[in-house]
Amino acid sequence: MKIGLQIPSFTWPGGDAEIGPRLGEIGHTADEAGFDSIWVMDHFFQIGFVGKPEEPMLEGYSALSYLAAVTKRATLGTLVSGVIYRNPGILAKTVTTLDVLSGGRAWLGIGAAWNEQESRGLGVPFPPLKDRFEQLEEALQIVHQMWRGDESPYAGKHYQLERPLNSPQAIRKPHPPIMIGGTGEQKTLRMVAQYADACNLFDRLGPEALTHKLDVLKGHCERLGRPFEEIEVTTLGTAFIPGTQTPAEIIAHCTGLAALGVQHAIFNMPNVSSLTPLELFGKEIIPAVAEL
Repeated sequence: MKIGLQIPSFTWPGGDAEIGPRLGEIGHTADEAGFDSIWVMDHFFQIGFVGKPEEPMLEGYSALSYLAAVTKRATLGTLVSGVIYRNPGILAKTVTTLDVLSGGRAWLGIGAAWNEQESRGLGVPFPPLKDRFEQLEEALQIVHQMWRGDESPYAGKHYQLERPLNSPQAIRKPHPPIMIGGTGEQKTLRMVAQYADACNLFDRLGPEALTHKLDVLKGHCERLGRPFEEIEVTTLGTAFIPGTQTPAEIIAHCTGLAALGVQHAIFNMPNVSSLTPLELFGKEIIPAVAEL
């Protein structure tokens, strides 16, 4: 099993001036500890699950570019980008740039978007959910076309690209892996089966619900003729060590996830700025779950 780190909050000791240095320390420490991936949210306001809207929130791809410079091994991505935030052609260029500058370590994390508050606050159009899913599917088609090097015009309902040129191309082949976040059974998981390299599910759903979601995904794969084994199953959860959990408890949790078919467990950590949980993961947890 691979272990990833999600950084959803930048409210750390020292205030705004210390965000950059602290983020650099976190990224470097996680990379050295053996984390396979590092993720940030793609939000512009802090979200209610984590804190108040006024709390610090970095723009996702700027933060990832900074992390690329202080890391050597870990892959880098947003968990996940709302499709409405960037024109798909620009998003493909942005992820490609991250991939080139990081030496082939970029992910494209994408979803249908949900945070109307920040969209309205910053003047980003927030269409109905039906339209956002249509935009998501068109965006997935566009990024695949651009990473194939196909410059022919794209004419969709929501997006029209006269010449989707992408130069330089991504280092990672055939392209940066695509992760779709979300659990919707009719549309989201169908798009995972059709377009993505990975799904992301909340591990708080529990074993029964996770098993059901993966069964739904397998059904979509069968209908589309896509081998389910080509899709990396990832989860997002929270680890609080030292604190309310012990390394042994997290290892046991990862063992249970692996038994369900999860290959990549991503954790956020409320006390990550202390660096101690990253070091504990590196010493005790990552080696213990590597063979799961």
